[in-house]
Amino acid sequence: MSQRRLTPDEARAWARVARTVKPIGPKTEDIETFIDALEHGEPVLRHGKAKAPAPPAKPAPAAPKTPAVPQNRANEKRVRRGKLELAGRFDLHGHTQITADAALPEFLSRKQAEGARCVLIITGKGRGGEGVLRRNFLRWLEMPAARLLVSGYSEAHARHGGSGAWYVFLRQSPEH
Repeated sequence: MSQRRLTPDEARAWARVARTVKPIGPKTEDIETFIDALEHGEPVLRHGKAKAPAPPAKPAPAAPKTPAVPQNRANEKRVRRGKLELAGRFDLHGHTQITADAALPEFLSRKQAEGARCVLIITGKGRGGEGVLRRNFLRWLEMPAARLLVSGYSEAHARHGGSGAWYVFLRQSPEH
């Protein structure tokens, strides 16, 4: 339903109609208040209660935007074809948000130090495909700390878990 105000002509027309109709719900006094408000062009709510002017909305503080980690389609194809080995897998099933948040960076940095190029992270799908660990994993990939470790990511192939798992492509560590 539109939130625009009635023009003065529309308000007068509605006031004329409202005087001819027998009300079903609100009390007669409320109808009179409603009709008076319409005739004067004041905004009204259902059941004839006048609407107070809303205070000006304060703009929400802008969150710092960082672009998402790029997806790596070429490496995903290499993994699917068996030309790029998965150096490890990390299953987040059984983890809480807090333990997963602590264990995931540790796992990725350890694998990066070992020279791994690609790992599989199993988040699970969750209810309706939007599980909390899956969502948090994708948010974590957008954080600056993840950029030091991750060069890209892609949803896993069905044989590796499909939409409940991710290929994570690691940057080469400075030692290698």
